[in-house]
Amino acid sequence: MDFSAATLWWVIAGVLIVAELTTGTFYLLMIAVGLVAGAVAAHLGASAAVQMTAAAVVGAGATALWHWTRSKLPRSAPASQNKDVNLDIGEQVTVLAWTADGTTRVSYRGTEWRARLAPGAPPQAGACRISAVEGNSLVLTPLDGAARST
Repeated sequence: MDFSAATLWWVIAGVLIVAELTTGTFYLLMIAVGLVAGAVAAHLGASAAVQMTAAAVVGAGATALWHWTRSKLPRSAPASQNKDVNLDIGEQVTVLAWTADGTTRVSYRGTEWRARLAPGAPPQAGACRISAVEGNSLVLTPLDGAARST
């Protein structure tokens, strides 16, 4: 069975798409777009040099465009502090008292949780907001008087 140049381009593009799906590296998808451009050039009857040039230019251009677009987007918070990853972030709990080492136990979602004070936060008893989740511990920030009354 003979493989045409276009078939080879499509097979390699497919392999890169599968690799992208398994690794989550979006850049591989941009390179696959370049390989698709090479396949289209092959379908149009272009020479091997034109096919390779089309694949290189489109792949590099798509990669550069993706890199530039991604650099303009705001960075997301780390997973331990990102409400999109952990829905507990931003919820309120009540702290009865803090220990000398800045830890406490709080009741949240029907169970007792180990919690610690966020760095730089004052150890105030009362309403606190969950600012991060680290493993099975909550990181708490006390609410000030104005936030507690709303």
